[in-house]
Amino acid sequence: MTSHGTRTDVLIIGAGPTGLALALDLARHGVTALTVERGPGLFPGSRGKGLQPRTLEVLEDFGVLDRIRAVAGHYPPNLFWKDGEPQGERTMYDPAEPSEAEPYTETLMVPQWRTQRILHERLRELGGEVAFGRELVDLTQDGEGVTAEFATGAPVRARYLVAADGGRSTVRRLLGIGMTGETVDPDPLLVADVRISGLGREHWHVFPADEGLLAICPMGGTEDFQLVAQFPEGTAVDLTLDGLRTVVGARSHLTTDQVTELRWISEFRPRAALADRFRAGRVFLAGDSAHVHSPAGAQGLNTSVQDAYNLAWKLAAVLAGRADASLLDTYEEERRPNAAAMLALSTRVHRGQERRGRATRQLGLGYRGSSLTVDTRPDLPEEALRAGDRAPDGRRGGTRLFDAFRGPHWTLVTVGTDDPLPTLTTPVVRVPAYEAYGTGVFLVRPDGYLGWAGHTPEGLAAYAAGQGLLARRPGDPAPAGPAGA
Repeated sequence: MTSHGTRTDVLIIGAGPTGLALALDLARHGVTALTVERGPGLFPGSRGKGLQPRTLEVLEDFGVLDRIRAVAGHYPPNLFWKDGEPQGERTMYDPAEPSEAEPYTETLMVPQWRTQRILHERLRELGGEVAFGRELVDLTQDGEGVTAEFATGAPVRARYLVAADGGRSTVRRLLGIGMTGETVDPDPLLVADVRISGLGREHWHVFPADEGLLAICPMGGTEDFQLVAQFPEGTAVDLTLDGLRTVVGARSHLTTDQVTELRWISEFRPRAALADRFRAGRVFLAGDSAHVHSPAGAQGLNTSVQDAYNLAWKLAAVLAGRADASLLDTYEEERRPNAAAMLALSTRVHRGQERRGRATRQLGLGYRGSSLTVDTRPDLPEEALRAGDRAPDGRRGGTRLFDAFRGPHWTLVTVGTDDPLPTLTTPVVRVPAYEAYGTGVFLVRPDGYLGWAGHTPEGLAAYAAGQGLLARRPGDPAPAGPAGA
């Protein structure tokens, strides 16, 4: 304890999927971080239940994918009902076969509360903790750090603060950062976790009705169903068990007493909004505090985890002195355009303008236009792998690339070339020709994207020096800033 209370390198406000993913990743990098949550415990509901393939790759890197898959369910086909009779099925996602480069192509269903428990368990294994019952009420910052004040307990002084406190972010309000967006649908939606007797768990049951849609989805790995009900604009939604039973009885062939238990319930209006900035000084916005999605397409939680994955290694590099503080400018530069694209995608899916397919899997997202991205190969065909793209998986020469990438380090990969390399502080993986990469030299960032690519290593040393990756002799100067900036 000091005159400022507790001190930490990074203070994370909010212990949802974003905050837990960030805390976990920072712990892997050896960064001292404190995560605080205003509630008495982890969020109890199923709200963000879809885990996209790119997120599964992140969870594999975190060391929790096996735990996720052990409790995950598959997205069942929609079964439409009318007057108590089934009318036909329709799949929600366009299927895609896994490949060597993309081993995960299925969106898995895991209730948000369970994903959070797994992330929290992994965080604790790495020595991290969450302080519950800490409600942020004020913050101030200067050139050296941020001081956060809480409704109860001592203040916290941190070098950096990350807002992961949701769509109604207190941090965003205190900073005066606005959000720009639109109401995707003015009709209120009710979402609840319920127990229902006598309803099959092989389908996502859909009951169109004049009063509004009713959809009931079995939650894999649990006995629960997630129930979503739409209401006409202006309706006062009853959030009690009796109110829920009334809706089910009126819109489906189920009887009211088949709804046996209400475990969690919430009301919201689908909205798409993007924070005007993702950073103010030493404070960063991540997750729902930076972008609010319609739940259609399952993009919100997944985009949020990608925010954390992008930010953690950059904070770690700056805090350790391996990179200049200007590296942190690339967080907003890279993540805000991606969040905007995912918001637009979620809205199109909500309105029935786009199917859930390649785009919603998030495997094609990248940072080709980032100032942190350098590709020295001219005149590549559009379909070629470029710097800024996700680094594909594959198994060549007895090495699985994702295994080589796993961990908080950069990885240098050469494909089909034996050119001498500069001496870096990164692992080096040499593999024979592999069509997913082509031939050349590739430097893979800690978040699994190609930072630098070239036919030969020419220019690699300068880039690596800017990231603190060039092996230096005693007395050599520290890097001046991120290469490519």
